[in-house]
Amino acid sequence: MTQKTNIKCAVIGAGSWGTTLAHLLADKGHETTLWAYETDLVARMETSRENDLYLPGIELAEGLKFSSDLAGSVAGVDLVLLVCPSQVMRSVVNGLLDHLEPGVLLVSAAKGIENDSLKLMSELLEELLPVEISKRLGFLSGPSFAREVAQQIPTAVVAAATDLSVAEEIQKIFTTDYFRVYTHDDIIGVELGGAMKNVIALAAGVSDGLGFGYNSRAALITRGLAEMTRLGVALGGAAQTFAGLSGMGDLVLTCTGDLSRNRSVGIELGKGKKLAEIMAGMNMVAEGVKTTLSAYQLAQKVGVDTPIIEQMHQILYADKDPRQAVVDLMLRDLRPETL
Repeated sequence: MTQKTNIKCAVIGAGSWGTTLAHLLADKGHETTLWAYETDLVARMETSRENDLYLPGIELAEGLKFSSDLAGSVAGVDLVLLVCPSQVMRSVVNGLLDHLEPGVLLVSAAKGIENDSLKLMSELLEELLPVEISKRLGFLSGPSFAREVAQQIPTAVVAAATDLSVAEEIQKIFTTDYFRVYTHDDIIGVELGGAMKNVIALAAGVSDGLGFGYNSRAALITRGLAEMTRLGVALGGAAQTFAGLSGMGDLVLTCTGDLSRNRSVGIELGKGKKLAEIMAGMNMVAEGVKTTLSAYQLAQKVGVDTPIIEQMHQILYADKDPRQAVVDLMLRDLRPETL
């Protein structure tokens, strides 16, 4: 398929990441509409050229358009980019199905595992989409804090698709002199890395909140990567994918960066705050909280040992004392280091 120089795009979801990617596309010259659920936010963005709720202080590209009309946003577009929270992906896509054009390129930048069904976003979308659209389905993931990308700080991510030509198409659309996109064909590995790193980041935050040091964080990152890899391989992903940008890269960023929402939630848990209190004070989604439940249940279902995820599940959903969780991790049966 010949790549158009400038295409028509719809970005569904005006959180910090959706707003940033819409800004990037519009700044590149693509005709781009950013859809937001909140009509009042749309009105403010049209007036101020700023997403004051999720990306304050960033002046958005002059050509970027805004809408709260879901059907109208995707009418006649070449690319639909889904950047909604994973737990509402099903309802959003159901609302889009009757309005997607045949041949549209559909890209998901959501990172999570659906509760109850335990489906990755790729599995959910394959279930919902007609075959002619699912053939042109791709996924964007990797270490990328929205604010840094919006500030044009050099960033590298991965576009994954079963058909590498689709991944290459996504690569050309999104790549700029500050946003480099690599291609990959391991959708499961890329997706699972993006989802599970949020759970490990919660654990890294708990460690920091308890006042532990760099030794503890390094251990959590390394053994967390082992858990991600084991589960990914059990689900059909490739082990080497987790050594790349969407695995180790995203894990290191989210476990160490001050902009990480999941690490921030973990820090507050480590300091003794209750989850409900922490979440009540946030206006953005920390995907790792709900992904912990799905990841724990998924690991149990396929019989994969994930002790860090298990302890985070106990902290979040059984009110376990974080310090006791650390003790229980340290006193597990002794064993060789393996993936």
